[in-house]
Amino acid sequence: MKNNALHALLADIHACRLCEAQLQDGPRPVLQASASSRLLIVSQAPGRKVHATGIPFNDVSGDRLRDWLGIGRDMFYDARRIAIVPMGFCFPGSGRGGDLPPRPECAPTWHPRLLPLLKHVQLRLAIGQYAQAGLLGETRGATLTETMLAWRGHLARGVLPLPHPSPRNRLWLKRNPWFETELIPVLRTEVARVLLT
Repeated sequence: MKNNALHALLADIHACRLCEAQLQDGPRPVLQASASSRLLIVSQAPGRKVHATGIPFNDVSGDRLRDWLGIGRDMFYDARRIAIVPMGFCFPGSGRGGDLPPRPECAPTWHPRLLPLLKHVQLRLAIGQYAQAGLLGETRGATLTETMLAWRGHLARGVLPLPHPSPRNRLWLKRNPWFETELIPVLRTEVARVLLT
C-alpha cells in the first residue's frame, strides 16, 4: 500500500505545473525516491544542466557531492538506497548572481506528503541554506557558517548540514578547512553505515 501511495505521489509530482508561469525554462520536476530509501538528500533546486538531463546532481556539483559522500554514481542513483528531494523540484531560472532561489510553492506543497512516506530514512543531508532552513528550521544558525559549525548537534538529531558543493563555494571551503578534515570523514562513515549495513 505504501509503495502504491509513493508511486502515485511521484507521478503527481512529475506532472506538477504549479509554478509553470514563473519558470523560465518550463517545469521539469527532478527528484528520486523509494519507500526503501535510507539516505535523504535535500538540496535547493536543479540547475540548468540537471534540468536538461532530468538527472539529479548530474553536474560538477554532483561530482563533488559524490566525492564528499565517498560513493560512486551507481549507488548515488539507486533510489532504493538514496532519495534526492530538493526544496524546489524544477530549475527556477537564472538571475544576476547565479540560479534563482527554489520556487516557494514547491516544498510546502509536496514535502509534507512525500517525506512521511520515506519511513526507512536514517540520515538526512541538508545541502545549502534553503535546505537547512527547511530541515533545521529555528535550530539553524544565522549564517551558513554558524549552521555548519554546529554540525555535531544537528547530526545527533539525524540531520547533517552541508554547504552546497557548487564551484561557487570554493572560497567558503578554503576559509573553512575544518570541513574537509573534521566533517567529511564523519560524513563518509555515516553514509557507509546507513547504506552498507
